[in-house]
Amino acid sequence: MPVLRPEQLGAHLEARLSPLYMLHGNAPLLVEEAADAIRATARQQGISEREILISAQGFKWQQLAAASGNMSLFGDRKLIDLRIPSGKPGRDGAEALIRLADTLEAGGDVVLITLPELDWASRKAAWFATLGKRAVTIELVTPPREQLPGWIASRLARQQQSAPADALAFIAEHVEGNLLAAHQEIAKLGLLHPSGTLTLDQVRDAVLNVARYDVETLRLAMLEGEPGRCARLLAGLRGEGEAPPFILWTLASDVRVLARMRGALDLGQAAADVLKAERVFEPRRRRALERAAKRLDSRRLSAAVRHAARIDRIAKGLACGEVWDELLQLALRLRPRG
Repeated sequence: MPVLRPEQLGAHLEARLSPLYMLHGNAPLLVEEAADAIRATARQQGISEREILISAQGFKWQQLAAASGNMSLFGDRKLIDLRIPSGKPGRDGAEALIRLADTLEAGGDVVLITLPELDWASRKAAWFATLGKRAVTIELVTPPREQLPGWIASRLARQQQSAPADALAFIAEHVEGNLLAAHQEIAKLGLLHPSGTLTLDQVRDAVLNVARYDVETLRLAMLEGEPGRCARLLAGLRGEGEAPPFILWTLASDVRVLARMRGALDLGQAAADVLKAERVFEPRRRRALERAAKRLDSRRLSAAVRHAARIDRIAKGLACGEVWDELLQLALRLRPRG
């Protein structure tokens, strides 16, 4: 069965529903919107009964077999809405999912499975591979920072509004990492202003600072050499009470990986071998590390490794200094020169 891009779902749903759908990703808003579209299409195609199953504590996987084996109350097709919040069905669940995938037929019941972002091990599991062969699969992820203005523009267009580039950038900066808040702010603009082009002043007056700061976003900003963004994210993390040792561990681990990658490149070896040895599998982080390793030289990276060790001593009270200022200086070591 096909792996669809999110934007292909609408065209797909114009035809007859497939018997099995699997939605997963790190953007709960987008997963829920895609699931809503499938549910709405099911109702339009005469599937009026829906049975919701949630794989939480105490859930028995026999319930899935019973749901798929029992006829609808009125003898019609039904939608089985299975949600696995942990993304890990366990052994019993894996076996139940494989059995389910092998028994579904076109024209019968429709099963919708929603999952969160899946780690590398889950993507390699037999149950995921089997569902991937049988299900229409869509991965729904939060747009990266550079694509967020475009995503906001497309959402504004749905409510017959548009905004200039500086206004889109303003919204993106204030909702970064919080897609649900972005959705709410865009909807608010639709309520406050009529169709047409919004001005920067209108956007500035309406949009709240609802960015959700997280260490993973900071890690990518450091690797991508964005000093202003690093400063803003660190200030946000400090305001939200994030622990400096965790931030340092995250940044320092990437600095050490970069130093090893640069060393491999200097010896004519493949940097990808270092990523494999360090078990770095997440695609965007891999790409950011690869670009940074090509941009930075061994001298700068060795200095960054020593700087991280000094921040560790400061955090432990073994050296003088201000931890937050030093964390920013560490992140800035990886910015492009010139």
